[in-house]
Amino acid sequence: MRAYIANEFKTMNHIILPKEMIVRLEEIVGQSFLFFDEETRKNYGHDETEDYNFPPSVVVKPANTTEISEIVKLANEYKVPVVPIGGRTGLSGGALSIHEGIGLSIERLNKIEVDEQNLQAIVEPAVYTQVLQETVLEKGLFYPPDPSSRGSCTIGGNVAENAGGARAVKYGVTKDYVLNLEVVLPTGEIIWTGANTLKNSTGYNLTQLMVGSEGTLGIITKIVMKLLPKVNNNILMLVPFFKAEQACEAVAAIFRAGIVPSALEFMEREAIDWTLRFLNDDISINIKDEVQAHLLIEVDGNYPDVLFSQAEKITEVLEQYDIDEVLFADTEEQKNALWKLRRAVGEAVKSNSVYKEEDTVVPRYALPELLKGIKAIGSKYGFQSVCYGHAGDGNLHVNIVKGTMSDEQWKNEVPKGVREIFELTVALKGTLSGEHGIGYVQKNYMDIAFGKKQLSLMKAIKEAFDPNNILNPGKVLPDII
Repeated sequence: MRAYIANEFKTMNHIILPKEMIVRLEEIVGQSFLFFDEETRKNYGHDETEDYNFPPSVVVKPANTTEISEIVKLANEYKVPVVPIGGRTGLSGGALSIHEGIGLSIERLNKIEVDEQNLQAIVEPAVYTQVLQETVLEKGLFYPPDPSSRGSCTIGGNVAENAGGARAVKYGVTKDYVLNLEVVLPTGEIIWTGANTLKNSTGYNLTQLMVGSEGTLGIITKIVMKLLPKVNNNILMLVPFFKAEQACEAVAAIFRAGIVPSALEFMEREAIDWTLRFLNDDISINIKDEVQAHLLIEVDGNYPDVLFSQAEKITEVLEQYDIDEVLFADTEEQKNALWKLRRAVGEAVKSNSVYKEEDTVVPRYALPELLKGIKAIGSKYGFQSVCYGHAGDGNLHVNIVKGTMSDEQWKNEVPKGVREIFELTVALKGTLSGEHGIGYVQKNYMDIAFGKKQLSLMKAIKEAFDPNNILNPGKVLPDII
């Protein structure tokens, strides 16, 4: 119910929005796209980060760039926070309205325009990643970035977090496909950041500054994306290892043998077991009790003979390790089943226990040492971890599960362990996040990866773009710099 009788509107979150501001918001988007009810605000107050929920004071659903510009100008005038909200699949709390204010849903901006002549697409931010992939595939084109949540995550969120996914190992991450961006700045001004060209050496690279900025520097309203010709063939294999660290060792060995897979995924035993139970007999795989981990390996291309040769070379490398029989997916149905298994791991872990997911990334040769160190840190602080991820990139997702831990242990001991995991990661020449971003939950670990000078430079960039600190405040930068 809208409380227009008073001169101000006070939500259950206890932030006060002036009546004049509410009236002007309604003038911009219309009453049908302005929501103050508790159910809607709670629904837009969470993503997939643990069990956090920070409802905004109001949810606004603009239709286009112009309306977003007007909303942001108004918020800047009243110094009210604005949080861009997309598919709400994030794992670092980037879309949480921790300071309340306006939850700006971009869900109505969902158009795609494909330029077949230039192998490009102009995409609005609410387009689901899988929808973009399937749309361009119908035209014989290929958009490679492939997050596990591709069916529910949006391109805008992918750009904001610089998402990667399984095929980043060969094709790169989201930033490698972004040519130009239309952005609404925190002042409400609308700019294009670059040009629709494959090469651009003209001034500072504002496009790539926006990619991965997690909605703290501007609201992305259009994305010009590079596409590739469709790839026609692939081979997919699932490789069981009797020692998890050997699975990690084999990753670098495959590359040293001259093979660049299109995907190279690591799943330790618990990840497979929990996911098979979660999928409830949708997939059946016989796994020996002694198996500790699996690699899911794909090679792709347009020439089957080349792919078979690559698969044989990979098999020769794998035979140097203690492995069980390699499973080759012979049909599209089998391939889809194996990818379904891999994509469901995160959801399976979440359904099993309260958890925290860390997104470590190291040079791939350091993966065995990282995995060994994570397990040792878990033993030290009394927590279990389930590890999986994009091993070909050195990107290991560490799911710390609460299980039988007490609330006190979970609150006080686990953060110490997380800090040690990040310290180990950086010591191995890695960093805190490969693709999930920093957001709300990792920001106070940023001192591990960066010194005061680097953090001060980042803070200065934020202040230059957003002097009133209205756009997604309280994210990325640590509380104390």
